[in-house]
Amino acid sequence: MTSTVPASLTRTTEGSALQAVLLDMDGTLVDTEGFWWDVEVEVFADLGHRLETAWREVVVGGPMTRSAGYLIEVTGADIAMEELTVLLNDRFEKRIGRGVPLMPGAARLLAELAAHEVPTALVSASHRRIIDRVLDSVGRHHFALTVAGDEVTRTKPHPEPYLTAAAGFGADPGRCAVIEDTATGVAAAEAAGCKVVAVPSVAPIAAAPGRTVVTSLEQVDLAFLRGFVAGE
Repeated sequence: MTSTVPASLTRTTEGSALQAVLLDMDGTLVDTEGFWWDVEVEVFADLGHRLETAWREVVVGGPMTRSAGYLIEVTGADIAMEELTVLLNDRFEKRIGRGVPLMPGAARLLAELAAHEVPTALVSASHRRIIDRVLDSVGRHHFALTVAGDEVTRTKPHPEPYLTAAAGFGADPGRCAVIEDTATGVAAAEAAGCKVVAVPSVAPIAAAPGRTVVTSLEQVDLAFLRGFVAGE
């Protein structure tokens, strides 16, 4: 975990139910879920295996170990988990080296959160090396805290990543708004006790108590998040 703030909330959250905003990365903030699938397809093609499109919904949003393990199992590829993880990260890092596209509405939302000094964290199942490369494009100044999948003992769908981020701000998880695009990420955030805004990328996500579903970040702004966390 990297942080540029002390474990306390900024003054701008006073009088608001919202204490922090915690954002997922791939498919939520940056349009890279397709990149990951393309890389997985390419790597397994090099190994002599063809991935079925239906498997994409299984691996999307999951930690590298789960995704890699599943694909090894269903293809029967003769490769160790550790070796495959390195191949996937290397290929993905090369793929995003020319920059990554932001999801619609992401730049505006990040600018608004920064303007109002709302504590904002990036919480991803991706490894630190990948997060740091993405931050080169997105702008690390938007985030006071970042949590990578290889920096926690148990990554998504376990709540640890979101509990870690909330604790880093000294925030109550129940007063944190999480923005996620996959069922795996939603499960992690809700298990942590956070309020979740789901923006589905690959597979649909149903609305539920304490969760709202939108079609794009263009529908999300600070007023929306404050009202959602306050139950308005």
